[in-house]
Amino acid sequence: MTATADTQESSGRDSELKQTVTGRLLFFYVLGDVLGSGIYVLIGAVAGAVGGAFWVSFAVGVTVAVITGMAYAELATKYPQAAGASLYVNRAFEKPALTFLVTVCMLAACFAAAGSLATGFAAYFAELWELPPALLVSLVFILLLSVVNYLGITESVVANLVMTVIEAAGLLVVIVVGVVRVGQGGADFGSLVDFSGASNPIWAIVGGVGLAFFAMTGFENAANLAEETTNPERDFPRALVGGMLTAGVIYVLVSMSAALVVEPGELANSAAPLLDVVESGVLPLSVTLLATVFAVIACTAITNTTLASVVTQSRVLYGMAREDVVPAVFGRVHARRRSPHAALAFSAIVVCGLLVVGAVLNGAGLDIDVVARLATVTVVLLLLIYLMVILAAMKLHGQDETEGSFRASLPLLCAGLAANLGLLVYVVQDDPFSLVWCAALVGVGLVLYLVERAFGSSGATADSAGGAAT
Repeated sequence: MTATADTQESSGRDSELKQTVTGRLLFFYVLGDVLGSGIYVLIGAVAGAVGGAFWVSFAVGVTVAVITGMAYAELATKYPQAAGASLYVNRAFEKPALTFLVTVCMLAACFAAAGSLATGFAAYFAELWELPPALLVSLVFILLLSVVNYLGITESVVANLVMTVIEAAGLLVVIVVGVVRVGQGGADFGSLVDFSGASNPIWAIVGGVGLAFFAMTGFENAANLAEETTNPERDFPRALVGGMLTAGVIYVLVSMSAALVVEPGELANSAAPLLDVVESGVLPLSVTLLATVFAVIACTAITNTTLASVVTQSRVLYGMAREDVVPAVFGRVHARRRSPHAALAFSAIVVCGLLVVGAVLNGAGLDIDVVARLATVTVVLLLLIYLMVILAAMKLHGQDETEGSFRASLPLLCAGLAANLGLLVYVVQDDPFSLVWCAALVGVGLVLYLVERAFGSSGATADSAGGAAT
């Protein structure tokens, strides 16, 4: 298939969604997604698994993520539509069941991530104000972010930009602490090559990457904004790869700073490892002030990542309603706001339901770490999606291209395929029970698929999506 009028029609530039996301806004959206909140809570676990050289795991993880991002960049420039991975798999394999499996995996990953992050937000919020119940804080948090997205994508992305600056500033403080420690002459550079977390350095790095991968994810959310980007062929590859590389540099510098200031064992045993770095006494500031400031920064980082998940959930549902994979109601767009309000409402209900179920299970005496479990589920589902997206990019390589389309290197895509598969095997064998949770979420999504197969029609989808369905 060549770049013909049919390809132009398939690009989705006749979208009902606002095309107001510039390259600069998209760059900060990607940067904010990848930085996210994982680095604030997972760096200690990675340090414990690897040792002082845990910065290597972050470097390897970002490399794998960037290679995967190249597959997204190629596909997004050829098919700049909402739905991201689901759309790409649908174009490549034309198997409705497979397309829906990817769709529900993406939705389940977003739902799980949003639930985990909302719970984490409530925990940090308690450092600032202990009065509201944690469940209430989590529910209000999700609802407020849904309202922000309902107001419009431009408002959501601008809010993302502001929060990205704040969370990056917090990480910059950690880097400054490391630089000051080096300047004081108290840094032990030998810790940067310490792999005491495991008997074999290779397995130490792999284990660290497996733990850290939740902090690497988020870039895939940007693919769902391709339809709302002003010039996706020019801006999307630059923003995606540039944002991921910038986040990678920040991750490595933060990891090195932490290793030079605090012992890996102390980082591993801390609930707030970066706060320990800042409170190490290198900076002459009040401990209470630092704790308050970092609680605010952590809440901001979590808000940023969760907002991206809320955007992704609604765009996936909206885009796949136009592909006649999920019920057409999710393809409805608000007449004035031009936002997919039905998809937003459904997503908020599901995430709030997850939070309530988790609270009920814990209230019944079942000691379940909701945050950790949902984070692991997110990683497993996203690794499956990354594998399918890379396969789709390889199958569609050379098809539907225009002069401005981005082309990923096939050898790099093969390397990315092997790396993601290896990580998936490691994470599953490390926590086999995560597959049960994945299966449960996919089973819930199966209901949507059956409803669409029984009652849906391409005509209904086309009507609700302004005739843009294929």
